[in-house]
Amino acid sequence: MHDDHSDILLSVMSLMVIAVRTRSAATILAALDPEQVKVAKTFDVPVCVIAGAGTGKTRAITHRIAYGAATGKLDPRRTLAVTFTTKAAGTMKGRLADLGVVGVQARTIHSAALRQIKFFWPRAYNCELPPVSDSRFSMVAEATRRIGLGNDKALLRDLSAEISWAKVSNVPTDQYASLARADGRVVAGVSATDVGRVLAGYEAVKRERCVIDLDDILLCAVGLLVQHRDITEEIRTRYQHFVVDEYQDVSPLQHRLLELWFGDRNDVCVVGDPHQAIHSYAGARADYLLNFVADHPGAKRIDLVRNYRSTPEIIRLANEVLVNRMTPAEAPEHGRGVTLVSRGRSGPEPVYQALGDDASEAAAVAMWVESRHAAGIPWSEIAVLYRIHSQAAHLETALAQRSIPYLVKGSERFYERAEVRRSLDTLVRLVADEPGADPVPAFDRILTAQGWSATAPEGEGDVRQRWESLQALHDLAVSVVNDGTTTLEGLAAMFSRRAATQEAPVGDGVTLATLHASKGLEWDVVALYGMSDTMVPFVMAEAPAEMASERRLLHVGVTRARRDLWVSYSWSGGNRDRQGISRFLRGLPGTGEVTNRPREHRRRRRTTIIVCSVCGKALTAARDRKLGHHLACEVGVDPDLVERLRHWRRERAQADRVPGFVILTDATLLSVAEKRPDSLEGLLQVPGIGRRKADLYAADLIKVLHGSSDNQQ
Repeated sequence: MHDDHSDILLSVMSLMVIAVRTRSAATILAALDPEQVKVAKTFDVPVCVIAGAGTGKTRAITHRIAYGAATGKLDPRRTLAVTFTTKAAGTMKGRLADLGVVGVQARTIHSAALRQIKFFWPRAYNCELPPVSDSRFSMVAEATRRIGLGNDKALLRDLSAEISWAKVSNVPTDQYASLARADGRVVAGVSATDVGRVLAGYEAVKRERCVIDLDDILLCAVGLLVQHRDITEEIRTRYQHFVVDEYQDVSPLQHRLLELWFGDRNDVCVVGDPHQAIHSYAGARADYLLNFVADHPGAKRIDLVRNYRSTPEIIRLANEVLVNRMTPAEAPEHGRGVTLVSRGRSGPEPVYQALGDDASEAAAVAMWVESRHAAGIPWSEIAVLYRIHSQAAHLETALAQRSIPYLVKGSERFYERAEVRRSLDTLVRLVADEPGADPVPAFDRILTAQGWSATAPEGEGDVRQRWESLQALHDLAVSVVNDGTTTLEGLAAMFSRRAATQEAPVGDGVTLATLHASKGLEWDVVALYGMSDTMVPFVMAEAPAEMASERRLLHVGVTRARRDLWVSYSWSGGNRDRQGISRFLRGLPGTGEVTNRPREHRRRRRTTIIVCSVCGKALTAARDRKLGHHLACEVGVDPDLVERLRHWRRERAQADRVPGFVILTDATLLSVAEKRPDSLEGLLQVPGIGRRKADLYAADLIKVLHGSSDNQQ
């Protein structure tokens, strides 16, 4: 009798659990639109979600996990959610916690891989995993020093990026030069052969120091899983459900690791947007996203098209940017993304402005930004975006002249900046030494020792950026104390939590950022500065794939704005020739540009095929047509002379505080070395050198070429 009552009780409890699950599942789905509901409810087959900008992809995938947990289709403890930034992982954890889901591992791909290899490495190889070095820059510097390339910081950054590209693209060190030439990759001022030597030297420095780097984490993980199938099966048993965000940014190395994790299971959901694929230069391959359905039998594609971020006016422009004036050669690179549909209220049309020069354009942007703030928009909800870092100089000056606070968003993560690390390390020590200290005054003493003051320093550059970091720490400390944190220990704990998830403080200032750095962010008001045809598309972009990437980059910039959008360009600036507004915008309503140039200014259509003087194949890239041969084809130019010219360019670029290509591109530099002009008139015959550059550089170039400038006319 007792057993009968127990069975009845268990049955009732089971029904109650099912009822709770049903209500919970219904509540979860109620917060989603129809396409997001499909994402949440589709299980037992691989799922590919193409999520346009602002369409709620994070909501869709976190609710998918929550719905799966509520209905028993998914075990949170056996679920791995892979992101590509620590901040995104933190956001996902927070959203899942809000939905009552616990146990999910939300990590970056590097974090997940490192956790696995640290655990399994001793078992597989009978030794500890070498430590992960955070000083790649110093190791690259040592490698370049050994082959006599110098220690220019810009060059070291470029070489560091190229080393990473080679590793994530599975390029063997001894094959780098040939593969890089075939791929058209150029590190300004350094031959492909020398980059290969740096790559080999870098690996040697790592071996000497007994360390691995960030990319090695993934290489080690792949090697471990390939060589030890028992460990692979153990990991696949541990994780049976996968969600991968930003799948358009997956590199060949990352893709290999993910496929090893997936195995042949069906419970895989990848999310991405081919129209936001802007990291191909770093090795990302959007075709892994676009080919996912074909590569995984039975997979389903679900499109998220409803944009909840921006006004219809902004979304109309974002859609037009992707197709306006697209060339037939570029079309295959366009991808198979979605056309966005705005769900927001109507707002103002984008504002277009053409200015005479960079300084005038920056002043106009500052005035417009000030007017938006006067209309009630907080400084922190305004951003000015541009193509390259060097464009920020005029903007900083113009904003400072109007006393507009601003923050420069760099490529370095906030909590990895030296002044931030030192401040927080000191805070931890102070908690042990003075646990009862008043939080804000005590923390301000730490910040002051790092160079902080209550007023911003004049001017721009590193000093200003360091002050901004420290000011952001001060503002956040004041904010959390005002919200109820009363102890130094509580302040330190708050910073520790935020650092773990890379949750940088948001200062009360206008954000200045490159278009690349703006991805994943949004503001009420956005100004796109410097949108001339030599900046977007960037002057170095020539191949159809490069042009398509530049088009997507502008699409990303436009979709950062919620309500107000400004687009401006200038007709002259620095040593760059300008050709009006970006071709991606030319002719669109409001731009003030005609689709076709007046007849006298139209470029003549090329009716003949120009072939390489060395290999005889057609020349398609502008830089190759300038040279008369492919950049990779050897023409017997004196390598010592080329190196002397590159050395001169580096020094001139440093003196002028501009990138080296602004002085002379690699193609023009090689052409100078080939033609060896000995006069101003001779220099003017070199493709890529006009009167202005000839006047500026003739004396220097002739001296490098011939040892003196006596022949200059």
